[in-house]
Amino acid sequence: MQTQLHAHFLLPSHFHYHHHLSLFPSPIKPSPTTTTFRLRVSNSNNNNNNNNNTRAKISTNSLNEFEQKQEEQPRRAYPFHEIEPRWQKYWEENRTFRTPDEIDTSKPKFYILDMFPYPSGAGLHVGHPLGYTATDILARYKRMKGFNVLHPMGWDAFGLPAEQYAIETGTHPKVTTIRNIDRFRTQLKSLGFSYDWDREISTTEPEYYRWTQWIFLQLFKKGLAYQAEVPVNWCPALGTVLANEEVVNGVSERGSYPVIRKPMRQWMLEITAYADRLLEDLNDLDWPESIKEMQRNWIGRSEGAEMEFCVLDHDGQERDIKLTVYTTRPDTIFGVTYLVVAPEHSLLSSLVSEAQRKCVEEYIVDASRKTDLERTELQKEKTGVFSGFYAQNPANGEAIPIWVADYVLGSYGTGAIMAVPAHDSRDHDFAIKYSISICWVVNPDDESRSNFEESYSGEGVIINSSNLASGLSIDGLRNKEASLKVIDWAESTRNGKKKVNYKLRDWLFARQRYWGEPFPVIFLDDTGEIVSLPESELPIVLPELDDFTPTGTGEPPLAKAASWVCHSLI
Repeated sequence: MQTQLHAHFLLPSHFHYHHHLSLFPSPIKPSPTTTTFRLRVSNSNNNNNNNNNTRAKISTNSLNEFEQKQEEQPRRAYPFHEIEPRWQKYWEENRTFRTPDEIDTSKPKFYILDMFPYPSGAGLHVGHPLGYTATDILARYKRMKGFNVLHPMGWDAFGLPAEQYAIETGTHPKVTTIRNIDRFRTQLKSLGFSYDWDREISTTEPEYYRWTQWIFLQLFKKGLAYQAEVPVNWCPALGTVLANEEVVNGVSERGSYPVIRKPMRQWMLEITAYADRLLEDLNDLDWPESIKEMQRNWIGRSEGAEMEFCVLDHDGQERDIKLTVYTTRPDTIFGVTYLVVAPEHSLLSSLVSEAQRKCVEEYIVDASRKTDLERTELQKEKTGVFSGFYAQNPANGEAIPIWVADYVLGSYGTGAIMAVPAHDSRDHDFAIKYSISICWVVNPDDESRSNFEESYSGEGVIINSSNLASGLSIDGLRNKEASLKVIDWAESTRNGKKKVNYKLRDWLFARQRYWGEPFPVIFLDDTGEIVSLPESELPIVLPELDDFTPTGTGEPPLAKAASWVCHSLI
């Protein structure tokens, strides 16, 4: 007997759909004892629905008969609890997806590498199988097409979360990492992915990170790995440097601890050495043009000039200091009415008068609590403080004030800018707020912008830009022609030079924590020279430490392992 059931459900008002469901246990045909029914589900926003409780009106020949049939259990459409464990066991016992060491070289090869997950204590999240399913489909397809497929899995297991958990609980990060890896492996196997588990790797194993150390040595020997003092996001509570995306509203994403900007000596990789090649090779990529344009903007190549300004003290006396700025608009040199240095500029302490020192120091502290994104937000109110010193504009000899403002970043260009408020919106807002003079030097092509009430950054003819004493005159020239003439003048008078700059920064990576691979270099105590270790000594194995807590000074916990360091030097 086959029973037809039509049910009309009144659902709570947050169900905004009308749907028809057929609940046949397809593909199994209904048997004489199987209850088959259809449901029509709809929404009714009824104020008298007894606090949105679900109500149903069921029409059938016999309600008792329906209740009796309802108790009968239909067969499963897909008995995964029987099929999947059986096949997963078979695959593991027979190493079905292992790529043999000796392969049939007549077949094409296909290497499918997933991004290794970080084995957190929470286990897999939905984003992991989302990507892994796609690559697994491809791996299986290529195997069926006769390819030699290599499809491994591994664990990106070094990092801050494991170490922070270890500090909080007293458990060594290696212990928690191994436990988390076991959980991830079990979960991935239960999903049936066709990984070659014989080739499983972990970034915490010396057999793996000997090769990351080897790569570092090659970069170091080529001068592409170096140390520099740069402003970083420093979290005193975590004892480490954080990436920009790890800082939210001035606190760490993990633990919500305060984060400040602090100059620290860090290891850098000189990826800017490849900036032009990255730009040029974008043209050969089969990518959407919008994506390639995003990449170009990220690299941010610009052509301009570095200009030098002599520093004057508060009495107008020239000091033995020159402030170098980078500009993409050398044509506006006569419109410079003040300079701005970043709060983290390396020369700032030498550019401040005693009368202004306290104000500047307080401003530096306030700026250190902001991220680069917060500081460069165009819509934010500009803030700054006068340094008490001046600089001499090399084009016209005028003394102009030096200001400290956080809308200038120490990591871009030289960490200082020449401010032209007539032709830059940020400089204009700042000048209006602090009553700094504004000098127009570009007559706009757009006549509607000739009222000189707002800043104008477009094309035009140069005006108010001639000085006999400096020997520079660019009046009447167009912007591009004027820029070239200014650069030639600056190079001939040693006031500047042509310069190509990039928004792309060298890659900073920090080592203030314990749970990570050691750098394969040593520092000589007598000279401070950095010496690379011989490749034959790799891997430099991370020592076992009972105390792996941060030092709080930026010095890594490995500094506590004195005997390990001495042993490595022998």
